[in-house]
Amino acid sequence: MKPVAFEYEAPSDLAGALALLTRNPGVAKVMAGGQSLGPMLNLRLAQPQLVVDVRTLRELNQVSEERDSVVLGSCITHAAIEDARVPDATGGLMRAVAADIAYRAVRNRGTIGGSLCHADPAGDWVNLLPLVSAVALIAGPQGRREVAVKRFMTGAFSTVLAEDEILVGLRIPKFSAGARWGYYKFSRKPGEFAEAMAAVVVDPDRGLCRAVIGPTHGAPHVIEDAHFITGRYDPERALAAVAAAGVADDPYERQVHVTALKRAAFRVGATQA
Repeated sequence: MKPVAFEYEAPSDLAGALALLTRNPGVAKVMAGGQSLGPMLNLRLAQPQLVVDVRTLRELNQVSEERDSVVLGSCITHAAIEDARVPDATGGLMRAVAADIAYRAVRNRGTIGGSLCHADPAGDWVNLLPLVSAVALIAGPQGRREVAVKRFMTGAFSTVLAEDEILVGLRIPKFSAGARWGYYKFSRKPGEFAEAMAAVVVDPDRGLCRAVIGPTHGAPHVIEDAHFITGRYDPERALAAVAAAGVADDPYERQVHVTALKRAAFRVGATQA
């Protein structure tokens, strides 16, 4: 199939992009890398009257490093993160996640902000960014606001963004030197969306021992206290965590998520059987 007819605009600055959204409430779609929106347009799952291309906006491609965090523009590509062309606040975790997204052609164009705003429960950044305490930086006609990423996604394909707002960047706290992490993703073949993924972060200097279970049927499930899988592994509590994530009704789905969580924990390097 081919998309329905739509108007296309590529504004030269953020103010111009916001003005276009304000003048076209409810009928405009923002496009960053286009790796999710493109197929949706072709399948007519999305039928906007106007596509606003923000891919080349300077502010959305900027990177800044602060004392305790790194700020990535929302149009930074997966490939840029994979290739370490931008600082990695997470000591390699974000590079590992980026390198496992779809195929290189997709990673060359797809963006971290576009993936987050698409809010597919199986999206990699949707699941990782709440784990690392990332903060979404949002611009709209009324000014700027910040939202913790763990509250950014409200459900499958749904976020807190208003129709006239744009995600401009993400602030990611830096891991301390002693932080450790483990990440595991299960897909039936390379390039497919994950059936299960899990990540664990242990950062003693920041008092952090956290895990995430995904994909769920909505927002990812963050485990704030994950000591039961980073000390002596407790299978009963792991199973309870998967049940709390809402992915334990089907025996296969339950087992694959439990296994992903256990393997991510073992990759931290501190888990005992």
